[in-house]
This record gives sequence, structure tokens and C-alpha cells, in this order.
Amino acid sequence: MSTPADGNLSWTPAGERPDLLAEPVAAGLAIVPSARVAEIDPDLADTAAFCEAYDSPPSHSANCVVVAGKRAGEVRHAAVLVLATDRADINGVVRRHLDVRKISFAPMEQAVELTGMEYGGITPVGLPEDWPVLVDARVLAAGDVVIGSGVRTSKLVVAAADLAALPGAVVLDLTLG
Repeated sequence: MSTPADGNLSWTPAGERPDLLAEPVAAGLAIVPSARVAEIDPDLADTAAFCEAYDSPPSHSANCVVVAGKRAGEVRHAAVLVLATDRADINGVVRRHLDVRKISFAPMEQAVELTGMEYGGITPVGLPEDWPVLVDARVLAAGDVVIGSGVRTSKLVVAAADLAALPGAVVLDLTLG
């Protein structure tokens, strides 16, 4: 069954193509039974280029960013998932939810090392289980959404409801404005 998120790609059940997934993502697939994967040009992995090239609307594409916050010397990491059309309130809602004094996007090298995924392909599937996964409510409302696969050479499309079932997932209103 085709969905708006599918664009002009041919999707395959993700479990049939672990070669298109980062190792932690492949290991976490059982939690996202709806996951389908499609191979893409890695030069088109960034959201805007992907959506344009593959006719997948940004309203059905979700971006995952890794944030790091500190409180009393303790570093707390989390993943934040919002639609490509929205901006997350990192310094407000996310900072308060993590109960940290300061928060920022994790440096690229650190995000890659901690997740075992490629920069530009980081996804909430397969993240460390002790990390909160903050999912914006608008992502759930979008139905099927395109997310990273842990590598830049493919994307996943999943039922957004599966994202709310991920370990550590919390659904919040995360967007600015």
C-alpha cells in the first residue's frame, strides 16, 4: 500500500535488507514492525534534497537530532524527532524535559560515536536504550514518516505510531511557534 511518504521510491520490508541499515538499526527493527527501506543516493540524504529528488513531502519526513545537556557535571543525551517542516524547541521544552541547565546539539563526532550511525542518517531506531527519544506530537499525526536508516545510502519509512513505542519514547509538543 503506497503512502504519501513513499514518494517515487520502491520500498522493501527493512528486515529483508539489513545491508541497507546501520548495525544498531538492524538490531532494533523488531520494535518497528512497519519499517520499510529504500536505497537512495547518499548525496541526496539530507532532508531537503531527499524530499525534492524522491517526491516525498517534508510533512512526511522526520528529522532526528542528538542533543546533550548537563546538570551537576552529568551529561544527558537524548534524541529529538520533529517533522522536516518544523523546528524543535531545544532550549525550552527539550531542556526542561531533560532537567538540564544547558543543552546543545551533540557534536557530529560524538553523535556518530555514541549512536554507531553515520552523520546525516541518525535515526531513533537502535539508539542506546537509556536515552530518551522525544517525539513531537506532529510526527505521530503525520501517519507514515520517512526517517534515517543509520546510513546515508538509504531511508526508512515507518508508521509514526511505531516511533512512540520505541524504548524511552515520550511524545511531547516540541515545536517552536
